[in-house]
Amino acid sequence: MNLSRRLLEQFLVVAQEKHFGRAAERLGMSQPPLSQSIQRLERTVGARLLDRGPGGARLTAAGKVFAADAQRLLDLQTAAVARARRVASGLEGGVRVGYVSLLSHVYLPAMLRAAAEQLPGLRVHLQHGSSAGVVDQVRGGMLDLGFVRDPGRLSDDLVSRVIVTERIAAALPYDHRLARAQGIDLAQLADEDFVLPDPTALPVLAEQLRLACRDAGFTPREVAIADDLSGLFSYVSAGLCVSLAPESLQHLTVSGVRLVPLQGRASHLETAVYAIHRPDADAAVIRLLEMTADLRPSSR
Repeated sequence: MNLSRRLLEQFLVVAQEKHFGRAAERLGMSQPPLSQSIQRLERTVGARLLDRGPGGARLTAAGKVFAADAQRLLDLQTAAVARARRVASGLEGGVRVGYVSLLSHVYLPAMLRAAAEQLPGLRVHLQHGSSAGVVDQVRGGMLDLGFVRDPGRLSDDLVSRVIVTERIAAALPYDHRLARAQGIDLAQLADEDFVLPDPTALPVLAEQLRLACRDAGFTPREVAIADDLSGLFSYVSAGLCVSLAPESLQHLTVSGVRLVPLQGRASHLETAVYAIHRPDADAAVIRLLEMTADLRPSSR
């Protein structure tokens, strides 16, 4: 059954004008070809759709039903084309985003707000994981985009870009002797007890702390290990020890913890947030990345 868009449009114009001559003029064609098109349509449908007479043409009962359905078909076709174009241009669709725990309450809310405001037709699906897990899932196609901290050397099958770079700060109890300092050298904490991030649960932060302390000339004295940030800050808040954490986490610390800037230019006192994706990432991923160019920590 050949019900082309052009044929349906011709029929609807005749139905609206109720006159073949006026319809032909509106369509920019002569009347005989238009009459032949409508006859061909009626043969295809298997029913008379128009009653012709000296005064013009009027819809039959079958024609009225067919006209309503034909308009819906055209509207659906128009909507389907428009939606496909929006998806192709990244304005609509879905993006599966993986992230590590340190980013969940810091940078992701800002990205989600921007997406909701600028790309309301885009659905962002979040999935938490470890850095290695997020990288593997992006590579395997289970995720479209990943946000991780310092992922190490990536193979050529993934594209990465630095979204933001921030400093590592000292996490001190509020009543610590250095808690009100504007900045300190990490070496000033050499004799302190430390709560260390679990290398399995928080591998990037754990390695960052180890290397930064090494550069400062000491090995941190471990009194506790925490497998998440809330546990780490709880130990510090209790006044039992100190630790290190990205400075953007200041607003996420529990009561009784102060993040004090660390002085010095050692490379291990900085941490970067990376966005990773496959080289063939679709337009929605690229648009989402464009919105992260000015990513800033979310505040309470």
